[in-house]
This record gives sequence, structure tokens and C-alpha cells, in this order.
Amino acid sequence: MILQERGFGSKSYSMNPHLLTNPSPWVQRFAAQITTGGEVLDLACGQGRHSRYLAKLGYRVEALDRDEAALASLQDMPGIVTCHADVENGPWPYHARKFDGIIVTNYLHRPLLPLLINALDEGGVLIYETFMLGNERFGKPSNPLFLLRPGELLEVVRRRLHVVAFEEGEVELPHPAVVQRICVTRGATLKIG
Repeated sequence: MILQERGFGSKSYSMNPHLLTNPSPWVQRFAAQITTGGEVLDLACGQGRHSRYLAKLGYRVEALDRDEAALASLQDMPGIVTCHADVENGPWPYHARKFDGIIVTNYLHRPLLPLLINALDEGGVLIYETFMLGNERFGKPSNPLFLLRPGELLEVVRRRLHVVAFEEGEVELPHPAVVQRICVTRGATLKIG
């Protein structure tokens, strides 16, 4: 399957279709930390694998992407509102809005990072997972400008958000890659149980 690289320049790359249909295990692990029934932003949602998953769990999801065709598959789905926007070349649509959760996977546009933090409500949860330096060994994305540096997500949230979990390094599943992922909260700590 050929996809347009979002946040990684304008080149296309081949991606495992498993990534497009099944929710990330990282998102599954921490989704329950978002306030029950809360409002969640799925940024650069693509085909909406996380939007669908979160809506089934009872969250109210705002699915944002610049690809209208991808968003069309989410139209009229209960619990999901779509937003067509190119946040890399246009305005940020959420200046006055706060979310209980924000999900970002396989996407990086550094200028958005402070905006995401500002859009997180008190007690809100940010779940972020994308590629980092070293991934070039496995294919796209391979441009260092579009790969996180070691510990970069930790630096972005330092003294602003509470780190619940952080991982970086090579993974084998769903396909070999080098990733960095973080789960953080604003103010509140992880729910236990």
C-alpha cells in the first residue's frame, strides 16, 4: 500500500497495512487513562484506526487529517466528528479548545508540539508514538529532519507535563522500526486499576 508521508516531506513510502487497521498497542495500553467519555483529538488520523477504536470505547473523537478521502470513511460514524485541515500549511484549528486526550502516531511536525500541549485539558492525556533516528535502516521515513532525536519527546514535555511512560528504541512488530513513544498527563497522574 502506498501512502503519502505526512510530516515527513512529500515522498511516498510503502507501509504495512496492519498499521492502518489495528490500533497501536501503545495507544491501547494508555487509552483508558483518558477521562471516561472524554473528548479526544486524533491528529493526522489517516484511515481512522485510533478514532474508530476510541469511539468504540465511548470517547467523543475529533478526527483530523488533511486527506479528505481518508476522512470520508469516518463520516457518519457514531462518536466521531471529522476535521479536514492541513495543520502544516494552514492555521491550527484548536486555539480555544481543550481535549481530554490527544493521540498522535506515525506523524511528526515539530511546530505542532507546543500547540498540542496547550490543547491538553487539566488531567488530559497525550499519547504520542512516532519514528526516531535509526529508522533509516528500515526504510521511510529516513530523513533526519523528520525523525525524533533521542529523548526529544521528553525534552518537549519537561516541566510542563507529568510523564507516565516513555520508551525509545527498535521494535520488531508490527514491522521493524525505530520509534519513540510517550504517554503524559497534565496535572493528574496515572489511574491505577
